[in-house]
Amino acid sequence: MEPGPIATPGLTTLVMRILESPQSLKDFVGHEIAVTDWFPITQEQIDRFAEVTKDQQWIHVDRERAQRDSPYGTTIAHGFLTLSFLSHLMGQALKIRAGVRMTINYGLNRVRFPAPVLANSRIRARFAVQSIREVPGAVEVVFHVTIEAEANAKPCCLAEWVLRYCL
Repeated sequence: MEPGPIATPGLTTLVMRILESPQSLKDFVGHEIAVTDWFPITQEQIDRFAEVTKDQQWIHVDRERAQRDSPYGTTIAHGFLTLSFLSHLMGQALKIRAGVRMTINYGLNRVRFPAPVLANSRIRARFAVQSIREVPGAVEVVFHVTIEAEANAKPCCLAEWVLRYCL
């Protein structure tokens, strides 16, 4: 394992955790391991996601109506758009040097969207290792992910994300 402190809840700068193997994650169960850099969520991304998913609800794509009728005063990102950035954010958070043939997104145990992501704001993710177990041919890790939106007191997404590191 590369030297460095375990990320703490007060951490505000990017920390990428670099580990030798997926088994090294055992040392971090119950701990936050990384915080990503801020990542912009633009109206263009929201519009493209709405087009692809056919979710054209006005609160996401109609800027004028959102300014007039939304409690947020602007459009907001789809919760699923925010969630779809997990892989990108994990790429900023964790690198495993060896012993992984491929990584499989095995699914989500629980997802909540407690607060909105306003268009043209920024998000970042905090990753903590919730659990780890050996399964045939892989190491299964459940990460507790907290996605924060800049200037939001509440997180915009809380998720238990299950990844399998195939050996």
